[in-house]
Amino acid sequence: MRQDRGRRDFRQSYAPVKVGDELDVKIEAVGEKGDGIAKKDGFVLFVPGAKQGDNVRIKVTRVLAKVGFAEVVGQSEKAESEESQESNEEVDASPEEAGSEDQYSSQDSENFGEENQ
Repeated sequence: MRQDRGRRDFRQSYAPVKVGDELDVKIEAVGEKGDGIAKKDGFVLFVPGAKQGDNVRIKVTRVLAKVGFAEVVGQSEKAESEESQESNEEVDASPEEAGSEDQYSSQDSENFGEENQ
């Protein structure tokens, strides 16, 4: 006879998401069937069409006791802000580099089309 009879396991299966929730997640791995795997507070979400390393915005489509399913609805806002910072960093050149670029670009634009005349 079981000694823990009458006891209940109070560890509740808790899904920290519900159908319709939109989340920004990073795809941490790829499952056996090729779906991206993301986690929200340890809760596993399968995301078809996503690749490992992607930062995406997802919409939860189905929630089960231990896993959920979601679809990609766009790029993560976090990823978008990181990309804009990277593009700004590329634009911000040192003054020396900027000066030399300006010098060449102004020469090029002043002489544009004059070689053929």
